[in-house]
Amino acid sequence: MIKVGISHCLLGAPVRFDGGHKQNRFCKESLADYFQFVPLCPEVGIGMGTPRKTLRLVGDVDSPRAVFGHDTSQDFTDDLVHYADKHLAQLQAMSGYVFCKGSPSCGTARVKVYNAKGYAQKSGVGVFAARVQQLMPLLPIEDDGRLNDPLLRDSFIKRVYIYHEWQQLLQDGLTVAKLQKFHARHKLNLLSHCQKTYRHLGPIVAKINKQNIAMESERYIHHLMMGFKKVATRKNNANVLMHLQGYLKHRLPTEDRQELAQLILDYRKGILPLLSPLTLLKHHFKHNKDAYIEQQSFLDPYPKELAIRVVMQ
Repeated sequence: MIKVGISHCLLGAPVRFDGGHKQNRFCKESLADYFQFVPLCPEVGIGMGTPRKTLRLVGDVDSPRAVFGHDTSQDFTDDLVHYADKHLAQLQAMSGYVFCKGSPSCGTARVKVYNAKGYAQKSGVGVFAARVQQLMPLLPIEDDGRLNDPLLRDSFIKRVYIYHEWQQLLQDGLTVAKLQKFHARHKLNLLSHCQKTYRHLGPIVAKINKQNIAMESERYIHHLMMGFKKVATRKNNANVLMHLQGYLKHRLPTEDRQELAQLILDYRKGILPLLSPLTLLKHHFKHNKDAYIEQQSFLDPYPKELAIRVVMQ
């Protein structure tokens, strides 16, 4: 199974400062069927007891220190950084990470950082989460709060599956042919997220050869993962749907083509959810096989049982 890191409290472990947890049902009841979660709690991991005093960030927003409340005599910043360093091998085996929202150790954004006067600026990053991102800049990460948004959830889950596939390519030995096949598989999916990245990567892939693949593949995967961080828009999805429709132009009777075109138009207008035209497209391709279309990750980017696209608009 795909290994994904997760803040231990999100799986129901009583490791928070008050002895409680922040169990996330989507992670524990849905994602756990497809991901092998690797639970970590950096605060407990560095020796803090449960329950314990509340940890918070103070000082410079860009390089805050982690201390106990108003007591700055005990600084846990370096310990939290070293905890991430100590688990580097585990992090390298992961294909994603779900962090706890707002945590001074694990928050990925908008974490409170207090200045000398005691006023909080909500623009920090948890110490452990920041170090994980430094060590693994391509690792797909998200916090549990943002996973409540279907579009952000869709983007994260896609990135996890794509990054895992890339890790497998590297492990098996990356070749020019494998990279080109990988790009072809995900290009329409990428188009639904970021047209700029889609246009940028085409020339890069075209110029990759045996001599420059080591350097250019790093540049390629960096841009690809950044492109997928942008949420798929209704406009971009509609463009991809129409592109796919073009492969059926000479295979469907006029009535079926018109029905499909109307569904795509209604989706673009916001009348129907994405699942409506997508389901009909997949039905037609089931009866009109196309080797290129069958490999496209846009059609089935993750297990349908996750039901993310059911609620996507």
